[in-house]
Amino acid sequence: MSRFWSSIVRDLSPYVPGEQPKIHDLVKLNTNENPYDPSPQVLAAIASAADRLRFYPDPGATALREAIAARYGVKSDEVFVGNGSDEVLAHTFQGLLKHDAPLLFPDITYSFYPVYSRLYGVSYEEVPLDSAMQVQIADYRRPCGAILLPNPNAPTGIALPRAAIEALLTEHPDQLVVVDEAYVDFGAESAVPLVARHDNLLVVQTFSKSRALAGLRVGFAIGQRPLIEALERVKDSFNSYPLDCLAIAGGVAAINDEAWFEQTRGRIVASREKLVRDLTGLGFEVVPSLANFVFARHPGHSGAELAAGLRKHGVLVRHFAKPRIGDFLRITIGTEEQCSRLIAVARELV
Repeated sequence: MSRFWSSIVRDLSPYVPGEQPKIHDLVKLNTNENPYDPSPQVLAAIASAADRLRFYPDPGATALREAIAARYGVKSDEVFVGNGSDEVLAHTFQGLLKHDAPLLFPDITYSFYPVYSRLYGVSYEEVPLDSAMQVQIADYRRPCGAILLPNPNAPTGIALPRAAIEALLTEHPDQLVVVDEAYVDFGAESAVPLVARHDNLLVVQTFSKSRALAGLRVGFAIGQRPLIEALERVKDSFNSYPLDCLAIAGGVAAINDEAWFEQTRGRIVASREKLVRDLTGLGFEVVPSLANFVFARHPGHSGAELAAGLRKHGVLVRHFAKPRIGDFLRITIGTEEQCSRLIAVARELV
């Protein structure tokens, strides 16, 4: 421990990202990346933007915000963009979630939430999922400063319908509700249509999953203007240029190539449904998922045992050694070939 550390750093338990190993012929199903290459239009746009690298990028990422606004039917000044949805969430914690009453979010969820809470001094309470690993809106009927819900949730993959999100917004008119929709494009209902009539709603999304741009780092939020202005004020006090010119160009091309988007997410959804059937046939219990991953456990084997066995055979999945979910594996939906290899190895193990 360094004697120069601040008390904040000393007390932190940092977020642990998914492993990025460099192992030949590895089936990598641990970090919810898209198994397919980005749209060819994205690659062309990035190449064409390379001659602008000597200039600073547009600090407002105007072209990207306008493209996102057109795609979702909102105004461009109701869109905020950042260096991945993690940065968008970080600015949200710092600019919008510090209140006297605690922030509420699920006890089994994206593990960055408690890290950000501690980093930015946001008091919080974890609301337990029910026995079926689901969020129950009724459990959030308590005094709070704000509410943060991933929808679909991670690592479970379970999603709430839009009507449930609107009920939550209506019940908490004086509290901000942040809906983290990193995985929404794989079958869930987005809350974006609710933004126009709820000034207490901020929706956060990412290009990392359904747009296959995890390596480019593009995230965004949609909300009414006062919320977006708050994020802009934080951003401009921290880093005026969070997106480089390549990310802006690639993001615009990605949001505009609707044909690639529909085809690719359709393939992932079809592979997810087949994987669920195959895992169920091997005796796994699979939590209903509307994400690009599944959450599964086998009654005859521990999660740690299965994760280790899969890795030994070149298949990497995510295992969380935490209460309630220690026997589950989170398995990213890969290509048809990758999923088939996973099932072949799992059949040997169980």
